[in-house]
Amino acid sequence: MINCQQFYDRLIELEINRFLGVPDSSLKDFCAYLSDHAKKQHNITANEGNAIGMAAGYYLATRKIALVYMQNSGQGNAINPLTSLVSPEVYSIPLLLLIGWRGEPGGKHDEPQHIHQGKITCALMETLSIPYQILPDNINEASVCLSEAIEWMTAKNAPYALIVRPGTFEEYKLQNKINTHFELSRENALKQVLEHLNSTDITVSTTGQLSRELFEIREQKSKDHSNDFLTVGSMGHSSSIALGIAKELPNRNIYCLDGDGALIMHMGSLAIIGNEAPSNFWHIVFNNGAHDSVGGQPTAAFNLDIPSIAKSCGYKQAGCAKTIAEIKHFLNESTSSEGPYLLEIKINKGARKDLGRPTTTPQQNKKVFMDNLIEKRIVLSRGFK
Repeated sequence: MINCQQFYDRLIELEINRFLGVPDSSLKDFCAYLSDHAKKQHNITANEGNAIGMAAGYYLATRKIALVYMQNSGQGNAINPLTSLVSPEVYSIPLLLLIGWRGEPGGKHDEPQHIHQGKITCALMETLSIPYQILPDNINEASVCLSEAIEWMTAKNAPYALIVRPGTFEEYKLQNKINTHFELSRENALKQVLEHLNSTDITVSTTGQLSRELFEIREQKSKDHSNDFLTVGSMGHSSSIALGIAKELPNRNIYCLDGDGALIMHMGSLAIIGNEAPSNFWHIVFNNGAHDSVGGQPTAAFNLDIPSIAKSCGYKQAGCAKTIAEIKHFLNESTSSEGPYLLEIKINKGARKDLGRPTTTPQQNKKVFMDNLIEKRIVLSRGFK
């Protein structure tokens, strides 16, 4: 495995000293090292396209190459600026991509949302005409890869990619951790929200540990999962999924259970939700200020006034809670007015070490969820509850 400090030092020797991206579990050790040691030369961005845009600006201002890191699922967010901004056929801007390879064919077992992306990771680079190498797992061979990448980017003024298998980097623990002292964990806050829901309310939960906690809470209470859509991938899009449902089922309350990193990744959806103004839309944002499931790297969320942003986008009600009493007060008081509503709940980082994963497949979740929506829609249309 590669020692994070040695890899970082080699990048600095090659005059790559600007780092941008979205944290990934395959890269979490190196990302943690950057957070501790790169300081002002390191930015965790809203999404991968944002990182490429910043890298382009950095090059325009300095003539220097930046490193942009991402999980392979972030390739989708990156395609537009890779093809229409930094491409040799447009502005011809070099940058080094460091891509964590989840779901590698023939690799270790991974979650369903990574399987298809894993199969096409390298093919996407080929389609984009971006040369790439699989990063070796020792520093000597990795140094050769870096030198070859620099030589190519310098000659061609174009991007180059290094694809990283899980376990390539040695373990490194984040030192500059976010210290929170709130009353609630995400799981306990989620339980309070779920207690407020009735049998016809629908939830759409964001990717990561929150959906896993939702599944386990239902199991613990011997409840079925027919009202829950677990968004196992598509980070940042749960609120749009929930909006699509809310528009078609105006007689049912739709609860989007979101995270701070996911909210920031595609914050433009707030403006669309506010503009559409579905009165049955509840947006619950669990904010721990971190990309919790991929190493605990910080987000910008604690520096934002999320309720004010929501109100400026057209949400009718928005508030912030830090305690059980405040959660209950907002949920109970807001029912007397029309939505869309947003409640930010500030919580502590972390999850139970024995937190499991859903035992159903995404297709099974979808079928049960859709069958339930159709059944309840028929009942409600007849005037029964």
